[in-house]
Amino acid sequence: MNIEIPKKIKPIINNAHQVALSVFRPISRKYDRAEHQAPKELDMLASVLDGFNEGDPESSAGATKTGKGHIRDDGGVKNGSNMSTCLGAMELCYGDTGFLLAMPRQGLGNAAIAAVANDEQLKRFEGKWAAMAITEPGTGSDSAAIRTTARKDGDHYVLNGEKIFVTSGERADCVVVWASLDLSVGRAAIKSFVVEWGTPGMELVRLEKKLGIRASDTAAINFTDCRVPAENLLGNPDIDVKKGFGGVMETFDNTRPLVASMALGCARASLERIRELLADHVNLDYGQPVDNASAVEAELYRMEAEWEAAYWLTIRAAWMADNKRSNSLEASISKAKAGRVGNAITLRCVELAGSLGYTEDDLLEKWARDSKILDIFEGTQQIQQLIIARRLLGLSSSELK
Repeated sequence: MNIEIPKKIKPIINNAHQVALSVFRPISRKYDRAEHQAPKELDMLASVLDGFNEGDPESSAGATKTGKGHIRDDGGVKNGSNMSTCLGAMELCYGDTGFLLAMPRQGLGNAAIAAVANDEQLKRFEGKWAAMAITEPGTGSDSAAIRTTARKDGDHYVLNGEKIFVTSGERADCVVVWASLDLSVGRAAIKSFVVEWGTPGMELVRLEKKLGIRASDTAAINFTDCRVPAENLLGNPDIDVKKGFGGVMETFDNTRPLVASMALGCARASLERIRELLADHVNLDYGQPVDNASAVEAELYRMEAEWEAAYWLTIRAAWMADNKRSNSLEASISKAKAGRVGNAITLRCVELAGSLGYTEDDLLEKWARDSKILDIFEGTQQIQQLIIARRLLGLSSSELK
């Protein structure tokens, strides 16, 4: 992996950074206080992104198919939409994490469609804003324990169940719903379906009031005899016990590095802000041993080192996805590291800022609240460590629980 950022991606990073500073930051507190109010300022920005993505269906939500592949025959490597989206998301979350999640047509469901949809589905759902519905009451972080069912009935599937914590669930055009074709088979029967709003039997139950990312709507949705066209099932409709949950889980191989990037962007905002606040009190000298530094200086060095480690793990996972390499292990490692580091850094920066860190006079306390979800969704810290252990030890989910 070349550790230099490709030239073609640098303009994306620069543009995203300018958006973070000039668009997101000035209205960040406004929508933090006005939860459930849609940020209209994002509509024009989303239209600009649509223009950038036009003609490149793989750049929808910045995800491409991962899996076993190979480096090009000429020995070169590819830096594609996974890499560019991760780096762009990092910059946007430097401004406001909630706004990135609230961006029209850039939902996590779009990443799911990009990961497993066939060519016809990619074309049919192009331009749609797709949320993703996985979590259910009582299932916790075990995605394989979902109880929502999908029964085949002619040219349709009939969905029944309840989904909670659906990011952009109300504002999106459609929702990618995870449901089981046969509960007795277990995780191998879980498939994902694109359900468009307006489909009879699909009902918005409530919008959640949250600790952070308040600019983003988080919905609970019920499905009662909801008839979904059979062609809206993503991927292979057959139940393959040998392949198991793998086909659906490919979605996470794309989205976990993306969430890791979001955590890194939010953490970097806190790190830079605390350095500004402490500029008159600490003298950062990277040439001296950390043991010779003051306690605060040493703390900053350690946080920066942890951030850097998480950054390169994330870039590695995205690079592997772009080069068609199986990155399930690396995706979980990056998410686990960045989620924990991001949360720890934002909270510690609040503490180092003293009384200012606890007030709404500064965005430090908001970034700390926003960062917590980035260690939870797309698989909690504990789930990531469990997945990593299974991959390293070569054990199945039934052998290591």
